Amino acid sequence: MIDFEGWSCPLPLRDTPQVVMGHGGGGAMSGELVEHLFLPAYGSSVSPADSAVVPLLGGRIAFSTDSYVVKPMFFPGGSIGELAVNGTINDLAMSGATPHCLSIAFILQEGVSIAEVGRIAAAVGAAASAAGVPVVTGDTKVVDNGSGDGVFLNTAGVGVVAPGVTISPDRASVGDSVIISGDIGVHGVAVMSVREGLEFDTTVVSDTAPLHGLVAAMVGTGADVHVLRDPTRGGVAASLNEIARTAKVGVALDETALPIPPAVADACSLLGLDPLQVANEGKLLAFVPPAAESPVLAAMRGHPLGAGARVIGTCVAGHPGMVVARTALGGTRVVNMPIGEQLPRIC
Repeated sequence: MIDFEGWSCPLPLRDTPQVVMGHGGGGAMSGELVEHLFLPAYGSSVSPADSAVVPLLGGRIAFSTDSYVVKPMFFPGGSIGELAVNGTINDLAMSGATPHCLSIAFILQEGVSIAEVGRIAAAVGAAASAAGVPVVTGDTKVVDNGSGDGVFLNTAGVGVVAPGVTISPDRASVGDSVIISGDIGVHGVAVMSVREGLEFDTTVVSDTAPLHGLVAAMVGTGADVHVLRDPTRGGVAASLNEIARTAKVGVALDETALPIPPAVADACSLLGLDPLQVANEGKLLAFVPPAAESPVLAAMRGHPLGAGARVIGTCVAGHPGMVVARTALGGTRVVNMPIGEQLPRIC
């Protein structure tokens, strides 16, 4: 067993006068941009997480904002429209909130097809209706031809956090079970299959879905759910590293327990990608104390979006701030935070 105690992998600051694609990849470069540019600019009231819980009228709300720049805009299982709705709902749900309403803004490049815009708008409406979370306001802007790239979407969402619910990355604790709700890497490979013209024995369909119903089932058990996170950009690797660093704990994964579909494994092998770093849009990670593992798993498996839930690791005292995985051969490897983005414009 390798002793990782005291290890650190410092990365040099990427001091560049221009924004590069890696700044939007959800990895270390994104974290540096948030930490050293946006957080100081916005002040201490801004949350570095995907949604912020704030007091309001004697209660608590969750507020989230996000932007979507997916290419291609349409892919097996969805489009940028579904992603915008489901992704914003999921950011709220990961705070334990019940989503209440959304806003959405379209940034359109001059010359984009009205029919395509209509398809995306219809997808937004259908996804919001299916989730039971209305879009209550919006905006539209058009930029010069060549100043954008088709359609970009910006969203905001508001949700209500029930009394007694406190779900936050800093609550990850030694001994916690780490649970994934189902197969990983599906969304990233679905988008990549269209972009790169890859073909598989079966069509890989994006897992985009609203997760607030699944979260409600988990919280409804009465279990003290410590952390929830939807592993989108940067995949499971980025999410677990962010949680480990925030809570100053280690995460130990069992690589043989990771639910990686054959098509995802094949695509990653072909392209030299790590499935743990591939984006997901309808999966969640949960950190729960050992006593809560059984009831939470049962609740998840009783919901359509959590039928494949399983324990993939534990939260440990060793190697704080790091994620390691026990391999099928009995070795141990460090699961690094991705530096930039493996797959451009994936969500």
